[in-house]
Amino acid sequence: MEDLFTSMTVGGVLIRFTFNLVFLFVLIRLLYFRYCKKEKFLFSFFLVGIIVFFICTMLKDKKIEIGVGLGLFAIFGILRFRTRNFSIKDMAYIFASIGVSVINAVNMGGFPFSGFVIINVITVLSVFVLEEYLKRNNFASYSIVYENLDLLKDGSRNKLLKDLSNKTGKEILKVEVLSLDFKRKTALLDIYFKDKVC
Repeated sequence: MEDLFTSMTVGGVLIRFTFNLVFLFVLIRLLYFRYCKKEKFLFSFFLVGIIVFFICTMLKDKKIEIGVGLGLFAIFGILRFRTRNFSIKDMAYIFASIGVSVINAVNMGGFPFSGFVIINVITVLSVFVLEEYLKRNNFASYSIVYENLDLLKDGSRNKLLKDLSNKTGKEILKVEVLSLDFKRKTALLDIYFKDKVC
């Protein structure tokens, strides 16, 4: 199996392609779609990963510098994908798709199959851990003028959060009092809520 995986025969390339497709599926369909819910980019990410894999396989076979190929992909990414309002996170996923496909396409003599598995698993696990971290720790904040000073007293925190959530339409998780104006009976607050990452 290992000899076939690293060979440049049609069978070897197809085995590596299937292996690459499995990890692209995990990266794009199971992780990207789960956290971002953007169906419109799934086609692009898969197609880029597939084409990059085959181009890198051919570049290696024809003894063309792989750096030239990567430079072409970088130029393509800068020129094309920045025109479509991609977020930084979308660009990171497109780069991950390209990176995984390049790693799986390159035939490094003597590098074991288990090494490819470990590299791909580390990549996918890193994406999962980072997504979970962002999901739990990504907060947005706004400063607002608040008029109900009675709810700023000790022991009224839950009522304050509920009132702010009702008024803003967001689930407010944390409040900081920046200043109080007793003459106008208002307070300047920083409110914190979970922000959408994608």
